[in-house]
Amino acid sequence: MFRQLWEPVSCTFTYLLADADCGEGLLVDPVRETAARDVALARDLGLTLRWGVNTHCHADHVTGTAEVRRLLRESDAAAPFQSVISRASGAKADRLVDDNEKITFGRFSLSVLSTPGHTDGCVSLFFDDANLVMTGDALLVRGCGRTDFQAGDSRLLYRSVHDRLFSLPPHTIVYPAHDYKGHTSSTVGEELRLNPRLGDGKTVDDFCAIMDGLKLPYPKQIDASLPLNMVCGVQESD
Repeated sequence: MFRQLWEPVSCTFTYLLADADCGEGLLVDPVRETAARDVALARDLGLTLRWGVNTHCHADHVTGTAEVRRLLRESDAAAPFQSVISRASGAKADRLVDDNEKITFGRFSLSVLSTPGHTDGCVSLFFDDANLVMTGDALLVRGCGRTDFQAGDSRLLYRSVHDRLFSLPPHTIVYPAHDYKGHTSSTVGEELRLNPRLGDGKTVDDFCAIMDGLKLPYPKQIDASLPLNMVCGVQESD
């Protein structure tokens, strides 16, 4: 089971994946403001949410992992839900994962692919059984995450995308963490050909020049969001 969900303020995609036979599932990049929706959907579908996975420490919204856990424990104090983030992020979570580790739900698992560059702790999540990859902010549809804060590194992001993501089968479906133009997905082959920053034969120097020339404004939500995301959304009162 696979669902793509939308949060309109930060233009964030949340992903719900589950083994429909046993009912065990997980959320990727939940948002605090839509956590109740995600929990309600899981309950409607008869699912037990096992993991809340953040692809990185987001700057534009507060992760929903802590709120999802709170809502689940209101009805079941022994709910098994745990937060997950990469060890390289430096953030706190119930589970810290490394490159090539597996996150299992029922009969299925996601493979953790280290794809730093947007931030130093970014990962992508490859779901081989469905031939899809959730790329966080490392690779967007016809774009990528910015590299000018949170230890961003344009050269590192270029290598992450080309070595880890563009090396996947070209028909692999790309599901990003954000989109600002109405796209919902792409493919590895499509982005390799058509991505104006990272594809179409762009060299690493081309990419660095593009990123240096963006001159983007300071992220509006980073000062409020980042401290909470470093503890997976947990507030002192939680």
